[in-house]
Amino acid sequence: MPYRTLISASALQALQASGAPLLVFDCSFDLSAPQAGAQSYAQAHVPGALHADLDRDLSSHDRAQAASGGRHPLPGRAAVAAWLAACGLDTDMQVVVYDRNGCNYCARLWWMAQWAGHADVAVLDGGLAAWQAAGGALASGSEAARAPGNFTLQAPLRELLSADAVQAGLGGAQTIIDARAPARYRGEVEPLDPVAGHIPGALNRPFGDNIARDGRFKPAALLRAEFEALLHERDAAEVVHQCGSGVSALPNLLAMELAGLPAGRLFAGSWSEWCSSSERPVARG
Repeated sequence: MPYRTLISASALQALQASGAPLLVFDCSFDLSAPQAGAQSYAQAHVPGALHADLDRDLSSHDRAQAASGGRHPLPGRAAVAAWLAACGLDTDMQVVVYDRNGCNYCARLWWMAQWAGHADVAVLDGGLAAWQAAGGALASGSEAARAPGNFTLQAPLRELLSADAVQAGLGGAQTIIDARAPARYRGEVEPLDPVAGHIPGALNRPFGDNIARDGRFKPAALLRAEFEALLHERDAAEVVHQCGSGVSALPNLLAMELAGLPAGRLFAGSWSEWCSSSERPVARG
């Protein structure tokens, strides 16, 4: 059975034991200390996992070829597919992604792989902590070399919106959900971008609101109730997700899918791209 949203630690253990085609990524990262993710990976990771670094692997180094603007430009679909193949991805593989950060970073790769057309990718619910709590073994050290896989670019399974498309939708049926912390959303503080505030009309749901006290996603029924209360009869099919730079928006998108709602589209450039132009409106409060 393919996994396309979440996978439990016990299910991942069973996949490993079965010898099924499997590719695991540790996406741990720290915005304030960019080397910390790689260091944490080297200290302990799921056996066989590769490290996927937000700056090195999940963002574009060539802005001319990027699919978005912002602080973490999204690589183009062809670049994503080529990188996944170089990591060893075959078309019949189950991909599992995790981090140590409440799904803040691994959901980016979950979305990117599906955007490149690979459906069978899932987030390890609860991350590395859940893996350890379930008695999962740990490995340390550097990544093992892998032969390239046969995956090639397929039709996209996710939808990306540009800043221009989002701006054109203001005042219409579109509903924007902003995943940043409330103080940043309101424009009271802005530690990362040059302008404080939010896109006019955006609703605020911090990405951490999807996670229960045990570090796993909340039950589907609770997530649905919370999103329906947030949307207040707005059309879930018209949702656009954004955050600061297109990373922490993805847990919200995943949570809506878990809730049985239309997952929505991603504005990957997010606030960091939006506020870079004086021609785009800004709201505060």
